Amino acid sequence: MNIQLSEHFTYKKLMRFTFPTIIMMIFTSIYGVVDGIFVSNCVGGNSFAAVNLIMPILMIIGTIGFMIGTGGSALVSKTIGEGEKEKANQYFSMLIYLLIIVGIIFSIVGFVLIKPITTILGADESMFSDCVIYGRTILIFLVAFVLQNSFQSFLIVAEKPTFGLIISIIAGVLNMLLDFLFMYVFKMGVFGAALATGISQTIAIIIPIIYFSSNNSSRLHLTKAKFDWKAILQACANGSSEMLTNVSMSLVNMLYNMQLMKFAGADGVVAYGIIMYICYIFLGTYLGYSIGTAPVIGYHYGAGNADELKSLLKKSLKLIAITSIIMTGLAELSSKLLASIFVSYNEQLLNMTTTAIRLFSISYLISGFNIFSSSFFTALNNGAVSAAISFLRTLVFQVAMIFIIPAIWGLNGIWLAVVFAEILALIVSAIFLICNKNKYQYG
Repeated sequence: MNIQLSEHFTYKKLMRFTFPTIIMMIFTSIYGVVDGIFVSNCVGGNSFAAVNLIMPILMIIGTIGFMIGTGGSALVSKTIGEGEKEKANQYFSMLIYLLIIVGIIFSIVGFVLIKPITTILGADESMFSDCVIYGRTILIFLVAFVLQNSFQSFLIVAEKPTFGLIISIIAGVLNMLLDFLFMYVFKMGVFGAALATGISQTIAIIIPIIYFSSNNSSRLHLTKAKFDWKAILQACANGSSEMLTNVSMSLVNMLYNMQLMKFAGADGVVAYGIIMYICYIFLGTYLGYSIGTAPVIGYHYGAGNADELKSLLKKSLKLIAITSIIMTGLAELSSKLLASIFVSYNEQLLNMTTTAIRLFSISYLISGFNIFSSSFFTALNNGAVSAAISFLRTLVFQVAMIFIIPAIWGLNGIWLAVVFAEILALIVSAIFLICNKNKYQYG
């Protein structure tokens, strides 16, 4: 039986509703990790470094999907809560059509500019070709990438989180199989890795497009819609924090790579790339929970259910506190095993990566609270506060710490920079939650 957005959420019901989205985010991260494992072990360290060097730019270009998906789902769920179901479907359809148009434009521009971008990133001769090949192949499938990110959120608004999980599993398994086929069997290198990702993303959007275009049983359907620029701006404002998060993370990743080239050379870039793959899995739990609860929060905000908002916030903070301890413990205990999956062939690099994972993983104690706080305000349609938390957390504080902490502790300071950034962000999140409790009546 489907759980509806309008219900009262107990701990059990909250966990049941968000569980498919959490697993979906973790699974999506895992098949991204499989890409890295195949590239590292089948193609080599230089190709792995090339993929990690160009990836931040590809993520920046693809952030439009995160912004419209999260911001649009907040707008649509709020509109449903206000009882305007027809308008909600028009908003949903309009935003999907907008993503297709913008995705095509960004794909063409990115394809043309990928060579000078690669040069600016500092790719040496051994990386340049792989950066361009991987980047251009991913950009061909950019429309699929942005739509996949947005459908993850809209399927939750449609009260179909399990369906979203099933789609992710299908796409993920296909990606893994194609990775094996293209890289291990046919020796297609980084082109094979990118092609496998693009094909799986295409499958992941075809299924929901068919579903939402048909006479389905959910709250959402694709219909005729005119462009409502006020609603588009509202959706973009709501989702600006998620866009800022992804853009900032990508910019910060580039700064990390630059610092690591100074302190540890190409091995440092490889170690950081491994940390990012692992980080996506662990943070996927927090992201999945935040994405899963956002439509519920948005609905009850739109319906004026202050008591339910208060209950959702209180329960969420407790669940995140418990999860953060578990996540950090798992990361610390499995650090060497995780590192060895990627670089068991190089003992020096293995030791560096193991240490890096252990230091970086301390941040998991704190990051969940900051991720949820930003998502909470997105769901309340307060894009300004959400964006402020994300901007400070993922850009301002991290950029400062990347330069300050390594000056004190050297290479280990690079791995610890994120910990200090998350601590500062936690203070900001707490201030915003306290200052806005009367405005939204969740205090």
